[in-house]
Amino acid sequence: MIPIRDTIPSRSFPIVNTVLIVVNTLVFFYELSLGSYLPRFIEHYGLIPASFTSPERADFRIYPIFTFMFLHGGWLHIIGNMLYLYIFGDNVEDRIGHLKYLFFYLITGLISAFSQALANLHSTIPMIGASGAIAGVLGAYILYFPRSKIITLLPIFFFIQIVEIPAVAFLLLWFVIQFFSGVASLAITQSGGGVAFWAHIGGFIAGLILAKPFAKKEDYYESNRFGSIFRRR
Repeated sequence: MIPIRDTIPSRSFPIVNTVLIVVNTLVFFYELSLGSYLPRFIEHYGLIPASFTSPERADFRIYPIFTFMFLHGGWLHIIGNMLYLYIFGDNVEDRIGHLKYLFFYLITGLISAFSQALANLHSTIPMIGASGAIAGVLGAYILYFPRSKIITLLPIFFFIQIVEIPAVAFLLLWFVIQFFSGVASLAITQSGGGVAFWAHIGGFIAGLILAKPFAKKEDYYESNRFGSIFRRR
């Protein structure tokens, strides 16, 4: 399933979300310019769990816990992440507020990193990508806009259909896939890179938990049969 857009218009221009997309894109193009130096760059600015858990690899640099979420490993990685951020991030920023949205994004990104690190404490593979922070945005979106629908490209055999899928169904299916993939990954000893499923899981849960305290004060929860939804007073 490839999301195209949602059906909820943003009430304000998503300046922080736009800046995040631009910064991630510019950093990716900088990565492309590095050539043979790129692996060293990724190792230096990516987040390596073993740097915090293995005495022989002890590393007291703090900035990788932030810089890792602005790095990407290829075109599909950056395009997929920025597409999800573009579709879901503007609405969440609208409900949280610009500055608070930036803090929300960074905090859920940090929590996602620690979630992945706990699942693979001694990994020496650099963790990179914005997907953990974006998963936090998805977690908030499902609470803020449970009645929204996602316009989606749905491949069916040799045909591609454009369908409207309820946001709750779309995002819960996404989370279930991440969860079972994460459980399966625990039984696999990886010698190379892979998808940080536990970063997605941790980020999504963090977004669910932080959605209410980060919301604007003039919004409140109204119960409905899908869960909770924010309404204006």
